[in-house]
Amino acid sequence: MSLVSTGDILDHERSVLAFNVIQLEHAEAIVAGAEAAGRPVVLQISENAAKYHGGLAPITRASLEVAAAASVEVAVHLDHAEDEALVWEAIELGATSVMFDAATLPYSENVARTAEVARRAHAHGVWVEAELGAIGGKGGAHTPGVRTDPAEAVAFVEATGVDGLAVAVGSSHAMTSRSASLDFDLIAELAAAVPVPLVLHGSSGVSDADIVTALENGMRKINISTHINGVFTRAVREALDADPALVDPRKYFAPARAAVAVEITRLLGTLTP
Repeated sequence: MSLVSTGDILDHERSVLAFNVIQLEHAEAIVAGAEAAGRPVVLQISENAAKYHGGLAPITRASLEVAAAASVEVAVHLDHAEDEALVWEAIELGATSVMFDAATLPYSENVARTAEVARRAHAHGVWVEAELGAIGGKGGAHTPGVRTDPAEAVAFVEATGVDGLAVAVGSSHAMTSRSASLDFDLIAELAAAVPVPLVLHGSSGVSDADIVTALENGMRKINISTHINGVFTRAVREALDADPALVDPRKYFAPARAAVAVEITRLLGTLTP
């Protein structure tokens, strides 16, 4: 069990949920929830989270320690890195998979830079995810009506050698309501054509039922962040409202961590087989 590569727990037949880590309590809650569910999970650290901590190392090392002590399989993944230097640092730290995001660049430059990242990462045994057309909320193409073209997706994967592909099928980052409308026919078409697992970003905006349908149609990695942040924040707010004199962060972080763990267990039990 413990620390594994995303590729060890994900393929065309198996699916996995991936949750973003902002602070240590997130990593602890996600793994505790996965252990209660008896399911593998991915801890994701974004470029923005690294900036929040003043660097990638502190939160990555903490997440790796939590993963290594887990009783279930846990991957530690660099999410939405736009700078190759951050990718190399993540690999040196011990991250077991990375996402290089060059989707806002011209197609030819995205291909060239992503292919080089894949080549170097694979030399270290690291699984690589990429994106074709930026996801909504990140400056690009997961706005209403924008969708990934299956033929272009196949060509991109063949040209870059990546192991997983984030695709535009109707979701959007940072949604606080679960009201996104997915194109299930396109998901099925992409899954049949693209030779690597498909990744759904912005899944916080997708209902449980629609995530299940997306998985049934071939989606394989489901990224969730804003939804669990909402669970965490509501629990903190409830603790502070219940005791306005509270000053010890442990007194409001502990119930927030516990609430996230419960929701992780529910999501894993509801959404994954």
